[in-house]
Amino acid sequence: MKKKSIVFLGSMLIIVAVLMYFTLSNPGTINTENYLPGVYATIGALLPPIIAIVLALITKEVYSSLFVGIVTGALLYANGNLELMLNTMLYNGDGGMIYKLADSWNVGILVFLVVLGIMVALMNKVGGSAAFGQWASTHIKSRVGAQLATMVLGVLIFVDDYFNCLTVGSVMRPVTDRHKVSRAKLAYLIDATAAPICIIAPVSSWAAAVTSSVPEGSDINGFSMFLKTIPYNFYALSTLLMIVLVIVLKADFGPMKKHERNAIEKNDLFTTEARPYGDVKEEAADFQGKVIDLVFPVFILIVCCIIGMIYTGGFFQGETFINAFSNADASMGLVLGSMVTLIITFCFYMIRGVMTFKEFTDCIPEGFKAMVAPILILTMAWTLSGMTGLLGANVFVAETVSGSAGVLKMFLPCIVFAVALFLAFSTGTSWGTFAILIPIVCDVFGNGTTQEMLVISIAACLSGAVCGDHCSPISDTTIMASAGAHSDHVNHVSTQLPYAMTAAVVSFIGYIIAGVIGYNVGDSTALIALPVTLILMVVTIMVIKKISGKTESV
Repeated sequence: MKKKSIVFLGSMLIIVAVLMYFTLSNPGTINTENYLPGVYATIGALLPPIIAIVLALITKEVYSSLFVGIVTGALLYANGNLELMLNTMLYNGDGGMIYKLADSWNVGILVFLVVLGIMVALMNKVGGSAAFGQWASTHIKSRVGAQLATMVLGVLIFVDDYFNCLTVGSVMRPVTDRHKVSRAKLAYLIDATAAPICIIAPVSSWAAAVTSSVPEGSDINGFSMFLKTIPYNFYALSTLLMIVLVIVLKADFGPMKKHERNAIEKNDLFTTEARPYGDVKEEAADFQGKVIDLVFPVFILIVCCIIGMIYTGGFFQGETFINAFSNADASMGLVLGSMVTLIITFCFYMIRGVMTFKEFTDCIPEGFKAMVAPILILTMAWTLSGMTGLLGANVFVAETVSGSAGVLKMFLPCIVFAVALFLAFSTGTSWGTFAILIPIVCDVFGNGTTQEMLVISIAACLSGAVCGDHCSPISDTTIMASAGAHSDHVNHVSTQLPYAMTAAVVSFIGYIIAGVIGYNVGDSTALIALPVTLILMVVTIMVIKKISGKTESV
């Protein structure tokens, strides 16, 4: 503990020194009509997320690290003015914490989390989770089977990444626990089948976000563009292949290897002292519970969330299914779907006679309490993202890309991938990255270039954003994966990072190949670039396995 305190204090001293440098060297002005901080759209705008991420990885404390990042951003925005700093951090109309919590989209996500928490509490209370665990124990005989089943369920729940993370986690935790799969590994499997699946699924909230980010003046409409990017989404496809290879070949590496070894040899699913929900029983003792008590609510939840999303997109007012999904409000749709599911589930349990009204009401606060930690982290992550926006971090990145793209069109896909990765990593948002970079890519390839290069570059943007989202401790999807797996958040980030970066390197090489072929040849580039990228992933995992050795006994 002393060592951790010394590291934290030393880090804080360095942060103070850096802040003093930036605020004193860029004094700016406070009382102007169009106020901009001294570090606006400079590299200094990236300091808050970088500080938060580095502190989180060093100190293993997520809450304090995020808070320090928020304070850093507010101080930089206020140029050292404490009154303006407090107002910025709490009440700023573009990024303050109160503003973020007042945003209807954000509140919808928080309500959705609470409802899912209640759903999990209900399924545990009636014994649905226990019954599914017993059923799985007779059908899933090995650790490999448990992990593959987790992946398959993640692939099947493709509608939304938040929904994916929490649903897969609640369903598969009892199964993976029984087969001694570490919580860090479960969190990785959840995270790696959330955004990577949503970004290649035409019917998903992510498809809607990408579609809305494509400028109306483009040669093809947004949804058609999204469909064309799927075979070029190297990070998503490589990640899915890597999951299968790591599971089947038992080729865990990096910090994950230690977590898996401890789970197998010591039955320690957490490895570190931080073990959230470590004392929570994942299975209920209710003998009346049946598999249908878990399967039916999950199925209804999927159906209702899809209906809720197309409802918000105008499907019942005459829009086509595809257009309705493109125009859907994911937050509102998920809330509507989950609320209807909650009512149907309660009625179902009452009809089956496995739950009383009092037991139902008791599950409501239990579900809310289970989601307090992810709600707190999400709130602070949103605020930190708001601080980086106020400092113009997105403008800095966008100007960097647009200023250098003209002479590097052949290598623009790999450049866009790297920039999108860095931007999503720094801000913790994939959708924000789409909105910033996709219009720039469309402008760069608007005239005098093949359509194939436009598609490849947009796919690179999507891939990089998902990769950055995976790597970032302040990403909402990463936070949801930790919550779904009941894993310590820092453990999840540190163990997932080597896997994500391995897929990132392979994807980067793939975009170099695709860029060169696409710029010189044009059509059918995916027929060459995608197989080469996937083969490279197979070779990479086999080499890593040989170097690191086998993680577990057969």
